[in-house]
Amino acid sequence: MSQEFKSFSAGQQRQSDETLLRRATYASVLVASILIVVKAVAWVLTGSVSILASLVDSLMDVVASVINLFAVAHSLVPADSEHRFGHGKVESLAGLGQSFFIFASAVFLIFSAADRLQNPQELAELGLGTGVMIASMALTSLLLLFQRFVVKRTGSLAVKADALHYRTDLFTNAAILVALVLSVYGYSFFDAIFAMVIAVYIVYSAWSIAYDAVQILLDRELPDNIRDQITEIAESVPRVKGIHELRTRRSGITCFIQLHIDLDATMSLQEAHQISDLVEAAICAEIPSADVIIHEDPMEDFLKSG
Repeated sequence: MSQEFKSFSAGQQRQSDETLLRRATYASVLVASILIVVKAVAWVLTGSVSILASLVDSLMDVVASVINLFAVAHSLVPADSEHRFGHGKVESLAGLGQSFFIFASAVFLIFSAADRLQNPQELAELGLGTGVMIASMALTSLLLLFQRFVVKRTGSLAVKADALHYRTDLFTNAAILVALVLSVYGYSFFDAIFAMVIAVYIVYSAWSIAYDAVQILLDRELPDNIRDQITEIAESVPRVKGIHELRTRRSGITCFIQLHIDLDATMSLQEAHQISDLVEAAICAEIPSADVIIHEDPMEDFLKSG
């Protein structure tokens, strides 16, 4: 397969990834909006504080999803004269902002659950509450499957952060189902206890999102397996004697890669440039989101032998 065809395919895949990102944000906003409506109705009819916990979580989800929608759209804007490396870090900033929203929702839930423990109430319309939670879990599961596919294809932190919200939703709804069933048998205090457990999990999720966002904003290196793959690709190109000074970072869906390649010191500048182009094309063929900068170095052995 020619490098030109590989480069064309990589360009097509990048466009496909951008389309997937946009669809993921639209799907997230739609699902969160539907869940808010059904959970609000269920909370009003049942009075369940754990359903309220799930409702608050969904409210935070829709806020975060709307932020993601605009953040992803802006992160895909091409580089300009003032942002030569693009706008990908908007995703990380959005993820960091989401973590604060999530943490705030957890604090609210803890206070609500504590109040319910001090002032217990019998729950009503438990059958309706159970049905709402089952429907919410089914809808959330479908969204999570789609988000998992998008994250695997694009590595988007914004979609990954959004998926954490909905994974929280899934665990929340499962816990609420257990709480509602226990309430039928007179253990209504579990409603508040489960709400507190959910709040703790939400705090953990917020920390996880914030940590990932900060690491990207600080230009942390790509994972070792990706760096090893880059090294293997570069060294597989004919006449490349080795590589060094490999530096990587991520911004949005773009992976920025810088490396030095060792070449025969007697090679002409034109030949060195052609080989450098082959290395860049080979890397981009395997990592379509890559932005590659290569420096050619003459090998000392060849310099000494000359």
